[in-house]
Amino acid sequence: MFRKVLIANRGEIALRVISACKELGVRTVAVYSEADRNSLHVRFADEAVCIGPARSAESYLNVPSVISAAEITDADAIHPGYGLLSENANFAEVCRASNIKFIGPPPEVTRMMGEKSTARQTMKKAKVPILPGSDGVMAGPEDALDCAKSIGYPVILKAVAGGGGRGMRIVRTKEELTGLYEQASTEALNAFGNGDLYMEKFIERPRHIEFQVLADEHGNVMSLGERECSIQRRHQKLIEEAPSLQITPKLREELGKTICRSLKDIGYWNAGTIEFLMDEDGKIYFIEMNTRIQVEHPVTEMVTGVDLVKAQLRIASGEKLHDIVPEPITIRGHAIECRINAEHPEKFTPSAGKITAFNVPGGNGVRVDTNQYAEGVVPPYYDSLIAKVIAHGKDREEAMNKMQRALDMFVVEGIHTTIPLHKKIFADAEFRSGAFDTKFMERFFEREKEKRTAEAAV
Repeated sequence: MFRKVLIANRGEIALRVISACKELGVRTVAVYSEADRNSLHVRFADEAVCIGPARSAESYLNVPSVISAAEITDADAIHPGYGLLSENANFAEVCRASNIKFIGPPPEVTRMMGEKSTARQTMKKAKVPILPGSDGVMAGPEDALDCAKSIGYPVILKAVAGGGGRGMRIVRTKEELTGLYEQASTEALNAFGNGDLYMEKFIERPRHIEFQVLADEHGNVMSLGERECSIQRRHQKLIEEAPSLQITPKLREELGKTICRSLKDIGYWNAGTIEFLMDEDGKIYFIEMNTRIQVEHPVTEMVTGVDLVKAQLRIASGEKLHDIVPEPITIRGHAIECRINAEHPEKFTPSAGKITAFNVPGGNGVRVDTNQYAEGVVPPYYDSLIAKVIAHGKDREEAMNKMQRALDMFVVEGIHTTIPLHKKIFADAEFRSGAFDTKFMERFFEREKEKRTAEAAV
């Protein structure tokens, strides 16, 4: 096992990694920007190094500063968390050149699976079902027109280096394709430094389902089941569940075997997530892979009993998977996670500032991952996620009821949060039925608008 790990991240995930390291007896180093000087990950790490000003480009994304912090503290490994440098193959290569273990997959594999059109082709060769689409990057609007004609409208344009909905456009007719292509390419170039696009068939009402995997450096790969991530707003996940109501035990086993075979073939190791879309007929298609720990990993931990972050650390230190996670994996009950953001619950505008009161819910089956506290400050420079509430029950109904109770007891004052929005979602009949898709939030907002109109008319 490592002697000392530097966490190249901030917020709740940095604190989550520190917790896992403490349980393994591993010393930790926190890096922080000037804006995060009073953050809890700085307080609870064994050592802390300021690596720059508030802007991420000058601190958390500054590779020389992160590597320098690791070298001066004599850290022998770096955990990147999620976001920031976690899927940066160049950063992983710099770690390798600096003789620092990167807690993640090999840079070559990160680069292969991060380039989404290449990932599609890789999974296609491994016989993982993929959506009809372009054969790699498109040369331009004319190429896109030809491709859309062969696939059939509607189609969706996606940035090969993208995520979070940026560089993405839905195209329903050939007349609008050229204009939307230019928009998506420009947005992708500005966001990721790469304007290349690929195309897929667009499913009108899909479900978003992802599979969690672990793989060691000895060629062993394991699937830990799926998560349902269909409750989204503008391609950003709001609520995640495990398991999905739509995945039968047979399909779970079959997909798990296919995924494990494909990742073994490409030499993948550490934690990873394979993301799929399920169409209205129940057919499932690969869309992308995330070569890191996911924000929503706690729901898988709750239903499997596997600590995924500790597993990452043990895998990276050279241990074999069967010594870390005994098989077979069994799914126990149901877990749901709500992402609590520092945002206005209706306007979705950021809400930075000082937290004047903070009460975290607890009790049987409730977990909260957060780095916030009373009198803490939410800076305006970073992602708005301030906490994750996870509820686990014997079935989905019990998990939902526990979540409702937890949301009622979660107090955050001084800033706006999305807690009121989550309360409304959990009271919604469509959500409680489980018969939803990625367009759920559009219908939900329309219902809320109709309620307000009716109340105003009384």
